[in-house]
Amino acid sequence: MKIFGKLFNWVFDDSGGGKKYLLDDKILFSGICLLVIGIIMVYSASIAYATNDKATHSQYFYIIRHVGYISVGLVAGLLAFTQPTSFWRNNAPIIGLLVVILLTAVLIPHIGKTVNGSKRWIGVGLLNLQPSELAKLGMAIFLSYYVCSKNSNLSSFFKDVLPVFAIIGVVDGLLLLEPDMGSATVVFIIALGILFMANIDKLVVIGFSGIGVVGFVILILIAPYRMRRVLGFINPWDDALGKGYQLTHSLLAIGHGGWFGVGLGNSIEKLFYLPEAHTDFILAIIAEETGVVGIGIVMLLFWIIFYRGFTVVGQQSKLLNRPFQAILAQSISLWFFAQSLVNIGVTIGVLPTKGLTLPFVSFGGSSILVSCIALAILLKIDYENKLIRHGVPIE
Repeated sequence: MKIFGKLFNWVFDDSGGGKKYLLDDKILFSGICLLVIGIIMVYSASIAYATNDKATHSQYFYIIRHVGYISVGLVAGLLAFTQPTSFWRNNAPIIGLLVVILLTAVLIPHIGKTVNGSKRWIGVGLLNLQPSELAKLGMAIFLSYYVCSKNSNLSSFFKDVLPVFAIIGVVDGLLLLEPDMGSATVVFIIALGILFMANIDKLVVIGFSGIGVVGFVILILIAPYRMRRVLGFINPWDDALGKGYQLTHSLLAIGHGGWFGVGLGNSIEKLFYLPEAHTDFILAIIAEETGVVGIGIVMLLFWIIFYRGFTVVGQQSKLLNRPFQAILAQSISLWFFAQSLVNIGVTIGVLPTKGLTLPFVSFGGSSILVSCIALAILLKIDYENKLIRHGVPIE
């Protein structure tokens, strides 16, 4: 019972008359809504696959695992929330090193698990740990610490800025060896956002962006399977049964759903037509069953997290002279929003297929786990800000 009392105290403050929220209720509510949407839609999208799979023979196979992942994620998020944000700042170098070690380990034979030609997972009991998901949060923490540890505000290119490029080059290089270009892109976006928020010379940020674009193009040109994805993205209907198969069926699902959808459970594309229906392309099933309105609601929830985290929590941290917390809050908010935009862009055909999950919604243990931890850290930053404003000392 003590833990529930403590949880109540974290959420509410009844002192001084009148009930005040100590957690950002809008961020918390949006995160919970996305998790609930994920439970409903993962079950709906996976029924046919789970029932037909000879290894499972149960329509509840994926949803039971998904709820289990969420349960683990919520416990991990609660544990993360109990830690002061100074814990992440003080241990940022260790976290950054751990990310590199895990990304290296996944490439080692008999440690990393290969699925569909990619080495992205390390078996940890019942959970397949995906280091690329940890890399997003780990890099957000480490780079936030790094730029705040430089009193010069990264004014020296060779001493302060070049090491950042080297760090991102190593992490993205390891991600591309898996290969996982989607996660590499998200890590690059996080790094670019942190450099921008660190108020370094804008020419450096523009140059960093240019390097990223050129590298992106080169990676597409040298890898035939990536080129096939781009060609399929440009004109998926030209080879609807080949390289454009996944995108055409995603578009068919969206078109079938129209404005208000065909109703929960009534999707046709989830019946073995659309690959990855409960993972990377779950938004297509959301669109088919709940329509454009459903997509709009999902996007609104991500926008609320981004807006509140970036402009409210981040700005308040700056005003309270908490630079690490400010940049970390803004980088986490940017990460969620950028990844959701990329996932949606892939689903509706404005971006090439990336293999990125929709945070909080898609089936996937590592994604759910890391997303819950990151959201808990964002809420803890806001919680500490409010305690400081109330005159309560924190660590």
